[in-house]
Amino acid sequence: MSNKMDDLPYRPCAGIMLANTEGKIFVGQRIDKAPDIDAWQMPQGGIDEGEDPEQAAFRELVEETGISPDVVDVIARSREEYFYDLPEELLGKIWKGRFRGQRQWWFLMRFKGVDSDVNIETEHPEFSRWQWVMPDRLPVLIVPFKRRLYESLVTEFGELI
Repeated sequence: MSNKMDDLPYRPCAGIMLANTEGKIFVGQRIDKAPDIDAWQMPQGGIDEGEDPEQAAFRELVEETGISPDVVDVIARSREEYFYDLPEELLGKIWKGRFRGQRQWWFLMRFKGVDSDVNIETEHPEFSRWQWVMPDRLPVLIVPFKRRLYESLVTEFGELI
């Protein structure tokens, strides 16, 4: 890693592992992906000034999935923040070059609604399509530089899903 990267902070974020009643997890295919990359991820996003991580998680859930907070329950919060670094080729190209990666609090939430409660056609869409997948598929679907983070989340939340 370059010295430039070492000098940059991590972007504070919140993420949601949304599990349905069948134990499957919500993933969305990123709308901004390169045509040759099949990039899926769980909902996540930045924590705004004055927000706590749980507030940010609920805001991101609504913004990215259209799911109302009244059809989910928070089951758990990650024991600690998870960190990942951007690969060198993305450093300086996203988040206006201000961050080296993200530091994320994750929340396991239970979805109590029905599939029609999901509406990814939001004001600022993040996903082009979505699906429910088994937890062990998550690390395979995510971009490689986030794979270890997703493996850790599956381990931490696995028994609660």
